Amino acid sequence: MSDKRRTNTNTTPDEDSNDGLVRLQKVLSTAGVASRRHAEELIRAGRVKVDGLVVHEMGRRIDPQNAVVHVDGNRIVTQEDLVYLALNKMPGMLSTMSDDLNRPHIGQLVQDRTERLFHVGRLDMDSEGLILLTNDGDLAHRLTHPSYGVPKTYMAEVPGPIPRDLGKKLKAGIELEDGPVKVDSFELVDQHNGRAVVEVVLHEGRKHIVRRMLEEVGHPVSRLVRTRIGDVQLGHQRPGTLRKLNSVEISLLYKAVGL
Repeated sequence: MSDKRRTNTNTTPDEDSNDGLVRLQKVLSTAGVASRRHAEELIRAGRVKVDGLVVHEMGRRIDPQNAVVHVDGNRIVTQEDLVYLALNKMPGMLSTMSDDLNRPHIGQLVQDRTERLFHVGRLDMDSEGLILLTNDGDLAHRLTHPSYGVPKTYMAEVPGPIPRDLGKKLKAGIELEDGPVKVDSFELVDQHNGRAVVEVVLHEGRKHIVRRMLEEVGHPVSRLVRTRIGDVQLGHQRPGTLRKLNSVEISLLYKAVGL
């Protein structure tokens, strides 16, 4: 009787050794990049890199738990235990994974999951919109660190009318009590009946930064929704729901922070 638990240098293409190494084309297939046959074509064409080096040979085995794989320059998630979720946070909910006072918090939405998840993009209790949840600690750290400059997009409802030069003023920067702040972009989306909706894009992460900034220029926020983190969009996701990020969204997040 054959023993498939043994390490065998003559394994067939569909078999993997017991040292944790897996054929590259199988890793790509499992990750949802392509079928095994198409994965082989990608490898032959030099479109696949492992740990920064182009791979051409079909028999290459890698450790999917530790290898860094790119296809056409896009990072591929090869660790099957990694989780990437988008949450549409409702107002009245804390952006924390726990709360000593038992107030509503985002941790309650994932309390049945076994993974230890980090939240990316804190929102104050009254604000709503996109928060990312993941157990990929390296990615979470980079997405939240200001040095990587990942932009965040907000829709804010404020009193109107909006002066024509307000966007220019905010792009140039204004002074707050804890230092200067400036936006990456500012756009008037809608204005009627004394109310206005503006889109603000910035990569600042200071507490209540959007609310404080708009209040400083005379337009206090009555409703604030984060619609985007990097290239991941909230879209039409229902409030209070979670969804898995797709492979394209994950790759774009990796690219945004240089992974």
